[in-house]
Amino acid sequence: MGLDLDTLRAAVAAHGRVVRVVIASIKGSSPREVGAAMLVWEGGQSGTIGGGTLEFRAAGAARQQTQPRVLSQHALGPDLGQCCGGVVQLLSEIYDASTLNELTAEVIARPVGASEMPLSVKRLLAARRGQGLAPEPQLIDGWMIEPVHKPARALWIWGAGHVGRALVDVLAPLPDLAITWVDTGAERFPETVPDVVTVVPAAKPADLVAYAPSQAEHLVLTYSHVLDLDLCDHLLRHEFAFAGLIGSATKWARFRSRLRALGHPPERIARITCPIGDPTLGKHPQMIAVGVAAQILRPHKALENKKDLSA
Repeated sequence: MGLDLDTLRAAVAAHGRVVRVVIASIKGSSPREVGAAMLVWEGGQSGTIGGGTLEFRAAGAARQQTQPRVLSQHALGPDLGQCCGGVVQLLSEIYDASTLNELTAEVIARPVGASEMPLSVKRLLAARRGQGLAPEPQLIDGWMIEPVHKPARALWIWGAGHVGRALVDVLAPLPDLAITWVDTGAERFPETVPDVVTVVPAAKPADLVAYAPSQAEHLVLTYSHVLDLDLCDHLLRHEFAFAGLIGSATKWARFRSRLRALGHPPERIARITCPIGDPTLGKHPQMIAVGVAAQILRPHKALENKKDLSA
């Protein structure tokens, strides 16, 4: 979690004046964590700080806000009637084209109460510079600290058909994914694509595999079995963190045979997951997308939970 600068820039470009509301601190329970944020403009908003009365009132206040930066405190139970019994502090900041130019560092530190940067903040920033440690979002000694968000996972989606489009709809809003979307021509893609998705039309998509990061994850679901096979062949000659292929058990049996004929050993071929998703959900594109999204997110969530328990 961190300050999503790309999304903020896109919102300012589209709407002009935008207020970013971020959870700065929490005491007790809260519907969202510190660093969760939403963007508010006249007539609309994006993101969420947890929904309910807190979000409704915060959005209304943001549209009326005149001061550049406002810190407010909210008791979720007594004041707002929400089930969460905690107290949250919200930091609301006005951004436009000029104020965005101030956000140039990898860690954004700005005063909320105290004007002079305290020693605690200086130490956090020094640790970032010296050790490459990104601090967690936090309100500390009158200063709000947030790292600029950078997606942690590179996901390449090969194919812009019905399933590819459904996958992008499901996955694009997730903050930790940098999505590259590839197909054989620009006409294959929808007219509107989320700003966070990089669209790459290529006459020979498999040639692009060599340019994918070695830790990238791949979902192969093109309109052509020939192209799918070519992509699998190139992926097995490259390196990847995960590779999934849409299809049936019969399709995968044929692909395994053909990939062996192309010189790939069985243990290497087994690194490709096929079929992907949850067949019990059905074959509707959105159902496939939900199953695939759950599959690729679940191992990472389990790993995060394991790290938390060992900390």
